[in-house]
Amino acid sequence: MKNSTVAEQRIAETLQENYMPYVMSVIISRAIPEMDGFKPAHRKLLYTMYKMGLLSGQRIKSADVVGQTMRLNPHGDQAIYETLVRLTRGNDALLHPFIDSKGNFGKVYSRDMAYAASRYTEVRLSSICGELFKDIDKNTVDMADNYNGSMKEPLLFPTTFPNLLVTSNQGIAVGMASNVCGFNLKEVCDATVAYIKNRETDLLKYLQAPDFSTGGELIYNADELRRIYETGRGSFRLRAKYRHDPKQNCVEITEIPYTTTIEAIIDKIAALLKAGKLREINDVRDETDLNGLRITLDIKRGVNPDLLMRKLFEQTPLCDTFNCNFNFLVSSKPRVMGVREILNEWLKFRKTCVKRAVAFDIEKKTAHAHLLEGLAKVLVDIDKAIRIIRSTEEDKNVIPNLMEGFDIDREQAEFIAEIKLRNLNKEHVISRVNELDKLFNELNELRKLLSSDTDIENKIAKELKDIAKKYSEPRRTQIVYEQEMPEIAKEDLIEDYPVRLFLTAHNYFKKITAASLRSANEQALKEADTIIQELDAQNKHDVLFFSDMQNVYKVKAHDLSECKASAQGEFLTNTLGMVAGEKIVFIAVTLDYSGYIIYAFANGKVSKIPMNSYATKVNRKKMINAYSDKSRLVFAAHVKDDADFFALRDCDKALLFSTSLIAASASKNSVGVAVFTLRKNSTLTRLIHTDDFICDNPEYYRVTNIPTAGHFINERERAANGLIKS
Repeated sequence: MKNSTVAEQRIAETLQENYMPYVMSVIISRAIPEMDGFKPAHRKLLYTMYKMGLLSGQRIKSADVVGQTMRLNPHGDQAIYETLVRLTRGNDALLHPFIDSKGNFGKVYSRDMAYAASRYTEVRLSSICGELFKDIDKNTVDMADNYNGSMKEPLLFPTTFPNLLVTSNQGIAVGMASNVCGFNLKEVCDATVAYIKNRETDLLKYLQAPDFSTGGELIYNADELRRIYETGRGSFRLRAKYRHDPKQNCVEITEIPYTTTIEAIIDKIAALLKAGKLREINDVRDETDLNGLRITLDIKRGVNPDLLMRKLFEQTPLCDTFNCNFNFLVSSKPRVMGVREILNEWLKFRKTCVKRAVAFDIEKKTAHAHLLEGLAKVLVDIDKAIRIIRSTEEDKNVIPNLMEGFDIDREQAEFIAEIKLRNLNKEHVISRVNELDKLFNELNELRKLLSSDTDIENKIAKELKDIAKKYSEPRRTQIVYEQEMPEIAKEDLIEDYPVRLFLTAHNYFKKITAASLRSANEQALKEADTIIQELDAQNKHDVLFFSDMQNVYKVKAHDLSECKASAQGEFLTNTLGMVAGEKIVFIAVTLDYSGYIIYAFANGKVSKIPMNSYATKVNRKKMINAYSDKSRLVFAAHVKDDADFFALRDCDKALLFSTSLIAASASKNSVGVAVFTLRKNSTLTRLIHTDDFICDNPEYYRVTNIPTAGHFINERERAANGLIKS
C-alpha cells in the first residue's frame, strides 16, 4: 500500500477562501436588486437594447437582442431570453413593462403557457425607458468594463423615478433573499414628492397599498401595511376577483393573486372536488384566451356564489399571502429597508446623478464659451484672420500664427481654423458670439443649481410630477378594507348535507352520504363486528362520542372523513385519541344542544342531563365525568323533549314511564333518580323506546310515580321481544 499524505484544512478558512467569493458574487452580481430597481441581468439587457437604438424605431427580432446582450452577459441565450420575457408587455409581469413586445411571451399568471422561441418574437424598448437612461451619456453613473474589456456598461441606471418600488422583484441569494411588491407609479411619485417636501410626512396618505399587474383585491390592514412601510418586512393578503353569471349559473374568476397561477388554482379545486369537499361545483374550466384570464366554475342551482367563493378563498390559492422582504443593495451592501428609508437612499442616489449631469453640462458649456470668446476676438478683424492664414506658408504654423495674432490659446485657434470659408462672414460670426450671453446665463443657473440641494430636490420633484402625469395608470389591484368585509362564520362556509352515522361494537365508525348509501349493497365490517348504533345527521352537526370510561369526545361532523359502505370505517381509538381499552358505547348529534341525554344504570336509576351541559364556548375535544360512574351504564339516548320508555328488570318485569317524572340535573355526573324498586341481586337490564317494545296494551305497564316494582311480563310478550329470563 502506497503511503498517502493527509493535508489538514481549517473549515473556516476553506469556507472563506472557496465559498465566500461565490456567496458574494450571487448577492452582489445576481440576485439582489440595486438602487435603480434592477438586477445586473436586467440592466445588461436593457442597456444593450438602448445602445442598439431600440428606444425608437421598429421592433426587431428577440434573437438579435439576445445575441447582442451576450457581449455583456455571457450566461447563455436561454437565460437572457427568460430575463427579456419577464420585462415584456406581453408577459404581464410588470405594472410598467420596459419592453414593447410582439408575439407570444407567455403569461406570468400561467405555469403551462409557454412563450415562443426568440426567433419568432419581436421587441423594442417602451417609452418609459427614456426615464431610465435620461442623461446617461452625461457621466451621471459610473461605467465599468464588460467581462472581456471590449466595451463599457453602466453599474446603475440614473432612473428619474424610484423604480425599485414600482417594479416587482424577487431574488434568492445565499443566506438571504429579496421579495419586493410593486406600487402604483403615480402613488410612488406623489409619495416621493411629499417626502422631498417633508421628511416626516405620513407615506400611507400617498402610497395607499401595493399594486400588481394581475389585479385582484388586496385585503387592507393599516397596521400591517404601516409595519411593512417602516421595517420592509411583513405580509398582506391578496384574493381573486370574480363575477356571477346567473343566466349560465356559473362563477367567472377574472383576476387572481400575483403569487399564484391558473393551474395551481384549478389543480387545488379539482383535488377538493375529487375528495368530495366541494359539492357546490359541477365543473371547473380554464377559459383564458386572447381577451384575458378567465376560470369558470359551473355551480349547482341554489348555491350562494358569495359563500362558495369565501369557501374557496379559505381552501385554495384564490386567496394568497405576499411576504415582503425589501432587501436592496446600497453601496454593494445588502440592506433591508422600509419605504421611507428606500426613498431616502434613492433620493441621495438621484441627487448624485443630477449633480453629475449638471457638472457635465457646466464643463461642456464652459468649454464652448471659451471657444466663442476666442471667436469674439476674431470678430474685431476678420480680414486679419484671413490674411494670417493665407500668408502662412506651412500648415503647421497656422495655429501658432492665429494664437499670436489674436492672443488666443490653442483650443480657440483650432476652433477658428476649422470654420468653413462660407461662415467667415460678419453676420455668422456675430450671431455665434451673441450666444455667449446666453451661455453665461445658463452657466450661472447651472452653478447655482449645483450649489443648492434644495434646488436639486425641486428639480427632482418636478421630474416626478411630469412622469406621473405622462405615464400614470389607474390602480389594477383594488383595495378592500378588512373592517368593511362582511363577517361570515366558518360554519357558513361548510356545505350541509344529510349523512348517516354508524357505530360498531369494535369501536369502528362510518360517516356515509345518502347518495353513497343508495348505491350500497351491504355494510362491510370486521369479522365478528356488529353495528350497535346508527343515526341520521347533517354535515354541520356536532357529534358527541360517549365512552365506557365516562368521557365524551366532541367532533364536528364535517371534520370526520366520509367513507363508503364497502369500507370498514375509522378506528375511533386512533381518531379520537382514546386510551387503550376504552370503548365508545353511544353517539349523539346536535346543532343547538337542545334536549336531554337520558342515562339508565344497572342499579335502577335514570338521570336526565340537559344537552347544553355539554356545550362549551371553546372547541374542547374531550370532556371528563360525562355521566355517573356509580353504576354500570345500561342505556343512553338523546331526546328533544320528554319521552316514554320501557324499563325492564331482569327481563321479567317492565314498567312504562315518562322522563317528565325525572327532574333535569345540573350536574353531568348525577347518579339519577330511582325508577325501579329492585330486589336483592336484581338489576335494571334494559331501557327500550316505546316503539321497540311489542305488547298488547302498553298502558298496562304505565306508572305515574317512581320508584315502583313494575309489572310482570307474560310469556307471549317475552317471546315476542326476545327476552330470555335469567
